[in-house]
Amino acid sequence: MRLKVGRLTLGERTLVMGVLNITPDSFSDGGTWFDAGRAAQHAFDMQAAGADLIDIGGESTRPGSDAVSAEEELARVLPVLKRLRGHLKIPISIDTQKAAVAEAAIAAGAEIVNDVSALRTDPALAAVVRRARAPVILMHMRGRPKTMQKHPFARDVIQDVTRGLREAARRARAAGIPRSHVLLDPGIGFGKSTEQNCELLARLPELARLGYPLVVGTSRKTFLGKLLGGAPENQRLWATAASLTAAVLGGAHIVRVHDVAEMVQVVRVADAIAR
Repeated sequence: MRLKVGRLTLGERTLVMGVLNITPDSFSDGGTWFDAGRAAQHAFDMQAAGADLIDIGGESTRPGSDAVSAEEELARVLPVLKRLRGHLKIPISIDTQKAAVAEAAIAAGAEIVNDVSALRTDPALAAVVRRARAPVILMHMRGRPKTMQKHPFARDVIQDVTRGLREAARRARAAGIPRSHVLLDPGIGFGKSTEQNCELLARLPELARLGYPLVVGTSRKTFLGKLLGGAPENQRLWATAASLTAAVLGGAHIVRVHDVAEMVQVVRVADAIAR
């Protein structure tokens, strides 16, 4: 994919997407990068550590989180985007479900849209993506962040995720977004049990049969803590490494991580094994 900042080449190696949450309440690093100056510096640090792209979000989607207004979301992300524009040498993805946020973020330099609702929350978002000719990441989520871990889980997670991602891709295509601009994310941790998250990672090649590049995010997630007997977020580094190795070996094109320097090493070795 040709972008204004470089080119997004998918398939030659697994790309590392650095996470930059500009929120007070994200599950792992809420409040850490809430200051625009610190957030921008962290983006530069992740670039220096080997990140291939940066994913910036101004609204937490952790389990139980409340939505924020588009105005609040923009007040968080725009000052950071303005500091990065013309200086960051890798592409920026805007993590949002809102058309107004995506449109303003793209105008401020973002080139990719990452929508955890897969174009369901705001129907106008698809038109923004189409007009900008931007790649879009469509994620599977069972329910909404506020309640997604409280509702019954799917009986067959592979069937549920496959159906949901296929429908998401159809929504994008129906809105005029080219197939070549669509990426899919199985939504690890979004309305799935610990066992289902493991199953998705183990059976990732089955999702690859949908024919779209796959984005996988496992970094520091709750299911890893549960597998470790209740380890907190800051003690899930090696668990993240193990899950990312599985994702790379399963065919992930992009992995979304908080700890860029460490996970770049993991991905490079996993890629070598996969080759």
